[in-house]
Parts: sequence; C-alpha cells; structure tokens
Amino acid sequence: MGKGGDATARRPGPAPTPPGALGGADFHWSEESEPHGIRRKQILAKHPEIRTLFGPDPMIAVQAVVVVAIQLVVAAWVRDQSTAVYLSTAYFVGGFASHNLFLANHELCHNLAFHKPWLNQFFGIIANFPMGIPYASSFRKYHIEHHQYQGHDGIDMDIPTETEGLVVKTTFGKVAWVVAQLGFYALRPTFVLPKAVVPFDVINAIGVIAFDVLVYKTLGLWALLYMPLGAVLGGGLHPVAGHFIAEHYVFKQGQETYSYYGILNTLTYNVGYHNEHHDFPRIPGSRLAQVRKMAPEFYTNLATYDSWSYPIYLYITNALIGPFSRMKRFKQGEEQKSK
Repeated sequence: MGKGGDATARRPGPAPTPPGALGGADFHWSEESEPHGIRRKQILAKHPEIRTLFGPDPMIAVQAVVVVAIQLVVAAWVRDQSTAVYLSTAYFVGGFASHNLFLANHELCHNLAFHKPWLNQFFGIIANFPMGIPYASSFRKYHIEHHQYQGHDGIDMDIPTETEGLVVKTTFGKVAWVVAQLGFYALRPTFVLPKAVVPFDVINAIGVIAFDVLVYKTLGLWALLYMPLGAVLGGGLHPVAGHFIAEHYVFKQGQETYSYYGILNTLTYNVGYHNEHHDFPRIPGSRLAQVRKMAPEFYTNLATYDSWSYPIYLYITNALIGPFSRMKRFKQGEEQKSK
C-alpha cells in the first residue's frame, strides 16, 4: 500500500477485533458522522484556494465518446476471431474500456462534465451504450445517496446486504462473489431499495436498447456480446475491479475510505483518489490529485493503496475479511446500535 504515515498505514491489515470481521456476524458500526463532510470543512477553512478546482471538465464527455467508438471498432474486428482471441480481447480490452465508461458515468452523475445536468445525463446514456443493459439513470440516483448518506443502514446501497455477509464465508464463496460482484452491485439496490421510475429511466432504456439493436443488425451477435462480456469480466477478477473493494472495505480499524495512487488512475478518471473524491465530489477526477498536493497534511497519514489487485487478494485469502467488512450507521432518527 501507499506512502505516508506509519507502517500500519502503509499496508493496513484486517481489523483485529471481531466486529466487521468474517469471523463475526456483523458490520463495523459507528456512532460518528461520516468523516468527509467534517474533513471538507477543515480543509476549506485552511486551504480556501481548493475552491478554484471546482467546476466541470468537458473532456470527460469527449473521452467517453472516444472509448465508445473504440469499443465499436474492436467489436467489429473481434467478431471474426478465434474463441481464445475473442475472450482475451473481452478481458484485456473490453474489461478496461467498460470500466472506463462506467467511471465516466460516475463523473457524469456528479455533473462534472457540464454545468447543465441534462447534458451530463445525455452523455451518461452514451457512455452506457456498450454496456448492454441500461444502468446510468439508476446508478445516478443511488450513487448520490451513497455520498449523502455514506454507511447509513438501508440507504447506502454500496454496502453488501446482511444475507451476502452470512452466505459468503468460504474462500470459494468469496471468489464467486468477486467474480459476480458487478451483478451484486447492480441488482442489490433494485431488490433492497427500489425507486420509482422517472422519465430519464425510460430514455436511458430506449437509448441502450436502440444501440443494441443497431449493433446486432449491422455487426452481428458476437460483436454485440463482446461489449457486455467485457463489462462482466472487467467487473470481477480484474485489476481495475479492485477499486470496488479498495474504496470502502475496512482493512484498517476505524478507516472507512481508502485512496489508491497507482497508474490505473490514468484509465479511470482518478477514481483512486477516493478520499479526495468523497471530500470534494464537486471536483472532477482530472483535478483530484491537486487536492492532495494543496492539503497534504490531511491525507498523508491515511492508509492508501499502490495496487488494486492487492485488496482482491486480501479479500479472498484473509478469513477476517468479507462482506461484513464495511462501516455502517443507522438511519437518521433511529436509535443507536447498542454496544
């Protein structure tokens, strides 16, 4: 893991106490507010110049369109290749490309490409095209709540369910969970906290289905399947997919958000700067590194990652880590969890 802080901070291990560990049967429960709002106020009080980093970055939309075009070109080429070439291309090219587009949508759901929300939503649909199924509108609704109510029980759908924690106990079970984690990530909110359909949901669905039909009619079935297959492979045992685990799984007691400062940030809109992103969700990924440079004293003592593969390995092999290794809070107004 990364630089700064003591040896424990550089490579955090699993929580040494039962709560939140796989050996127990519960999450890490906190009676404190999520840390990012507090730290944001402290940083802005000491470094008000960080406000100059706020504002949209239209290059997010440009990059998304370019990657969609690349996916179409690759799909047209790979449809006629051998099975080995097809699958390896889906993993190594489609996996990285689909993750890039997923994280472009992450930026767009924060309205970080344009001032007008509808423009961000429009390009979010375009970035959604090669993924096979419509998700941009749904992701937008749930992800904003993840920021506003980080860790709140029943609201933050980024956190696994209790059922996941009780079922996923063995090494084999954790491998299967990691391979299918994109499915859990996408379907969990639908079952646990369904939301009313809004017009953008309908537009999103029509746009993606129309794209799928167009690709099928012009390039064929194998070209169409290449793109969602890349998304599935890229969301499982894949180097970039490590960010799903790295961002908020508690590997160091008391710390619930972790940043990654490795090279894969160049392909993922700097989503690895995750503490910085949660502290300042109005700053686009292209400027997040400057947050740490302007206010280093707030970040150098936090545990960080140099690799996204390492947390996948640790999650699978360490018996103390599992779906319960997340920080949770009760909904506002609920009685605090008794100790």
